[in-house]
Amino acid sequence: MNVDPTHLTSLFENATEGIILTNGEGNIVLINPAAQRMFGYDAKEIIGRPVEMLIPQRFSHHHQQLRAGFYEHPQNRVMGHGRELFGKRKDNTDVPVEVSLSFYSREAELFVIAFIVDITHRKEIERNILSQQKELEKMASDMRRLNAHLEAKVEERTLILKEALQKLEESQMELSEALDKEKQLNEIKSRFVSMASHEFRTPLSTILSSATLISKYVQTEENDKRERHLKKIKDSVSHLNGLLEDFLSLGKLEEGKLTVNISSFTVKDFIEDVVDEMRAIQKKGQQIIYKYDGQESFIADKRLLKNILINLLSNALKFSKEDSTVWITAQNKGEQLFIRIKDEGVGIPDEDQGHLFTTFFRGKNVTNVQGTGLGLPIVKRYLDLLKGDIILESKLDVGTTVSIRLPLLRENEEEFA
Repeated sequence: MNVDPTHLTSLFENATEGIILTNGEGNIVLINPAAQRMFGYDAKEIIGRPVEMLIPQRFSHHHQQLRAGFYEHPQNRVMGHGRELFGKRKDNTDVPVEVSLSFYSREAELFVIAFIVDITHRKEIERNILSQQKELEKMASDMRRLNAHLEAKVEERTLILKEALQKLEESQMELSEALDKEKQLNEIKSRFVSMASHEFRTPLSTILSSATLISKYVQTEENDKRERHLKKIKDSVSHLNGLLEDFLSLGKLEEGKLTVNISSFTVKDFIEDVVDEMRAIQKKGQQIIYKYDGQESFIADKRLLKNILINLLSNALKFSKEDSTVWITAQNKGEQLFIRIKDEGVGIPDEDQGHLFTTFFRGKNVTNVQGTGLGLPIVKRYLDLLKGDIILESKLDVGTTVSIRLPLLRENEEEFA
């Protein structure tokens, strides 16, 4: 059925929605009276102009990109879902709008029809609803506060009784805590004695062994041997003094305030001296194989590093059987020092390995071996002070490998906490 063109013209002229037709270049071809009133333009002022003149300047550039995308993939759509759209009137004021797009092609040129609705009134209603909602929320909040106040009044009546009961419970708890603290202090004293024994045993054994050997070197030509053992005794006494200072300053150690003193030293000889000291506690047939590689000197705290090595080597020997081997390898790369100690000992159960650096923890398979469970936690604290780290790998009944890494400490960092 043919439609009388006058009907279409009347529809276009009398529509209450704004209608704008743009050509393939985005220029306005037609604009109906409703759209003219909405934007404040006469048709002659706007026909032939880009549609972006009806878009607020802050959105204009983005609109050009959206328009180009629409022209590439045109489809009928309703605009504005999930976001607010605005048009720009002739007087540069914004007007909130909803836009629906349609299109058709004529003589290979794409034309786009925009149906535009002024939603200013709707926005006013929405703002009024929002304002009323906030007012209702405020009233609800006031009611809640009033209810809370009334509840507080009710609770206040029972507060005296609750406080009396609480004071009675607190006095009972204080008594119980005092008893627990006394028990803990006794346990700490016992554990401290055991810890001191654990840390002092190796240097004391060295002193005893060297003192015994000195008495055998009575000939003049054996002066060098006597001097070597005297040096071991002196070093061990010095080491004991350092350990005693640490243990007596246990509070300082716990608070992370132990002073670190760094210096440059020859690593190979330093570790050899430690290994020589450890030979005094070897079991029958045990041997320590030492291999060194890398640069000659390194900068760290010798005292702390010696404590670390003595702890690790004494554990390796203690938890290994007779006729077993302990390997110690050191690699000095200049900026970092790597030390690896491997034994053929009893190993550590998988379920215990996550707790090895917990103070006083001991593996369930070594409860019959004397120890305090403080060796590895002390090693970990010393390494933290030296900014190093430790990795422990172990397999039950096969052995344990402990790897430590130390970074080079600068000599101008002589002391730090």
